[in-house]
Amino acid sequence: MRIVSLLPAATEICFALGLGGDLVGVSPECDYPPAANELPRVSRGLLDYEGKTSAETSRMVGRRLAAERPLYAVDDKALLEARPDVIVTQGLCEVCAPTTDDVRAAAARLPRRPRIVTLDPHSLKDVLEDFERVGHACGASVAAVSAVEDLRERIERVAFLTGHVPEHPRTACLEWLDPLFAAGHWVPEMVELAGGQDVLAKRAEPSRRVEPKDVVMAAPETAVLIPCGFHLERALKETPQVARQPWWSDLPAARQGRVWVADGSSYFSRPGPRLVTGLEILAHILHPEIFSQPPSATDARPWTG
Repeated sequence: MRIVSLLPAATEICFALGLGGDLVGVSPECDYPPAANELPRVSRGLLDYEGKTSAETSRMVGRRLAAERPLYAVDDKALLEARPDVIVTQGLCEVCAPTTDDVRAAAARLPRRPRIVTLDPHSLKDVLEDFERVGHACGASVAAVSAVEDLRERIERVAFLTGHVPEHPRTACLEWLDPLFAAGHWVPEMVELAGGQDVLAKRAEPSRRVEPKDVVMAAPETAVLIPCGFHLERALKETPQVARQPWWSDLPAARQGRVWVADGSSYFSRPGPRLVTGLEILAHILHPEIFSQPPSATDARPWTG
């Protein structure tokens, strides 16, 4: 089986199912596990975000989308050399990877048509089903069942331990900082499982833009900053954009010192196996009295300003 993955979450799923040796091409963002960095790139980004702030990145993306121009392209030559039997792509986010239509068009130009597996998760249940979908398409159904059982057991452990907590802190998870976006899809579900109450977004609904007044009116007791696509160090550099705004001090979370910054790219943005680690990070943030083991300092840190 020769597999091409065009998104980081699918690459992580493939490795989790023991299919890393079958991967013959990945996207530029596929950086985990480390072995993924050694694989050929079969797609490329069409914008250069290097050194750009969140606001500059947003403007670049907005102009490109307004002009109905793609943000990613499939590399036809690299895809031809990969000779894939299966291409795993996504239909969730047009700013994260080539669109499904672009992938289908590129696959149609190959001498032999590969099977295209499209992932479109909006909840943790959907993510676990994607393991089974990839496993079925790539001959790893047994491994998929085992991986899903392990992940579900960890999820259920967190839910059991938070099942009778007396307080569910009002929680705001921000997945972009300029402009502000509240994290949607699976993140509100993760907050709920971790024993909190998401005050800006709803389960299985898309992330949405919010204004500072919306955040202030929501009065979060805990704020978690998880900028999409940013690892922790980059997120920490971006945090002052919001944490030093005058309105930020009006938040109960800021006044009580309950603001955290986390590696959004690894544990919240990608609908793959490490979402469960993200859930465990949230559980510590919201209920350290129950989940006493803090996350690694490279994964999440309290913001001290």
